[in-house]
Amino acid sequence: MLTAWTLTAHELPLRYTWKISRNASTTKTNLVVRAAQAGSVGQGEAAPNVRYGESQELLQQQFASLLAAGLPQVATLPELAALLAAQPVAHALAFALEAALTHCLAARAGQPVWQFLGVPQPAARVPTAFSLPIMAPGEVAAFIEQQHARRFGLLKIKVNQGEGLDLLRAVAAACPGQPLLVDGNEAWPDADSLLRFLEQAAAVPGLVLHLLEQPLPAALGDDYRYLRPRTTVPLLADESVTDEADFGEIAQQFHGVNVKLMKAGSYQRGIDLLRRTRAQGLLPMLGCMVETSLGIWSALQISALAEVHDLDGMLIVRDEPFGLVYEAEGQLAAVAS
Repeated sequence: MLTAWTLTAHELPLRYTWKISRNASTTKTNLVVRAAQAGSVGQGEAAPNVRYGESQELLQQQFASLLAAGLPQVATLPELAALLAAQPVAHALAFALEAALTHCLAARAGQPVWQFLGVPQPAARVPTAFSLPIMAPGEVAAFIEQQHARRFGLLKIKVNQGEGLDLLRAVAAACPGQPLLVDGNEAWPDADSLLRFLEQAAAVPGLVLHLLEQPLPAALGDDYRYLRPRTTVPLLADESVTDEADFGEIAQQFHGVNVKLMKAGSYQRGIDLLRRTRAQGLLPMLGCMVETSLGIWSALQISALAEVHDLDGMLIVRDEPFGLVYEAEGQLAAVAS
């Protein structure tokens, strides 16, 4: 059986400037893979990430190479895995391909995707964190009002080393007592500088640091091992875990893991990472990139495996094109299973 594959680029204007410690952007270009066979269709999203050397152009080149290497003859997930093992591609593209074929095959089988994947049924409504990009502290209060951010039970704050404390002071002043997930995106150079930051943050009135995500570069394993027993805020791994991880080592450096399907490269690898995270006694979190509701819908299919959900990527997109997920009062619901 042949499978018809297509790849389409979607330019996504953002609702505001998305700034993290590495870069800032007002638009994103994501790609959608479509797989069709025997009257059934599935789609999967790829959100390229510059942190891993991914770009729209690279993914388009790799997709063209896969077509030439026999992708149209791929009709099953094992066949796709074999092709990608022989001709590796960016993780984001690998996920989009696998997701598109998974969705197509689930439709052919007449099963919801979560059931086809063999995972527990997702909740009807899944609470998500809401992310604030890096901004001037004086802009925080207005941003929170404009985005109605207080409806979310957990706010995720993107920070850098230089202005992070002032930004957190502003958030605490606007939302005193609000649990915060602070995401450093590898901004601090070492454990001692981060501990000084945490000591200062502890003195800020109304500031509740709930979780701290990837504050140091992933390469600083020794610093993380030093930091883990000394920090008062649980540490989450993000950039330190892609599609492969030594969980014995991760457990010595972190208290939890943020799994993203775009980094994992497939549903099955994402499922495996979440299960291994829980097996190590670590906190399993499910995250996302800046994605449309197609990518968020995909993540919701395995959301029952996570304890914390950071799936607000579609809320950053100005004119979300698919409408597969809606958000109300800080909770996400899939339009269809």
